[in-house]
Amino acid sequence: MTIKLYHCKRSRSLRPLWTLEEMGLDYELITMEFPPRLTYQGYLAINNLGTVPTLVEGDVTLTESTAMALYLAEKHGPTNLTLGPSDADYGLFLNWLHRSDATLTFPLTLVLRYTQHEPEERKNPQVVEDYTKWFFSRLRSVETALEDREYLCADRFTLADISIGFSLVFAESLGLAGSFKTNTARYLAMLKKRPAFQRAYNL
Repeated sequence: MTIKLYHCKRSRSLRPLWTLEEMGLDYELITMEFPPRLTYQGYLAINNLGTVPTLVEGDVTLTESTAMALYLAEKHGPTNLTLGPSDADYGLFLNWLHRSDATLTFPLTLVLRYTQHEPEERKNPQVVEDYTKWFFSRLRSVETALEDREYLCADRFTLADISIGFSLVFAESLGLAGSFKTNTARYLAMLKKRPAFQRAYNL
């Protein structure tokens, strides 16, 4: 069965796309203009949320980017990108996967919306300021975790790094990377050197 990824450039679809590239899997990439619910005919029939990305394989349809990355690793592995319950860092691994969107990406979506996507009369500098502060207060967890680690868990590159890495790339696209502290800046620079990241980022 063909893996199909419905993708908008530089969106959350970077997570599963990066995973596909790291694993060397075959896939079909459908690149759309944002927002696809308005620009890609029939998209709501594929994903009734209208969100990006969507991954389809046979009868399976996924709409959450980190879930897609985990699905790919577990369904099409084995791969060193994931951890199992017997691994010492398994709980840490799961926590980073969920933190990536619930804690780090969420405030960035509001910064993006109220700086770029709303009409001029609805742009809201106070929302932007508040949620930028929120993001940086949560980002301390990444900075602290990297004090004595190269990667976030298991002493190797995993889906945790893909998931959190996207959040950092997203923040960078909003002009926030200049305020990253030493460990976070070093970590992002290292992730961006990965050939699979560079392929995915430019698709």
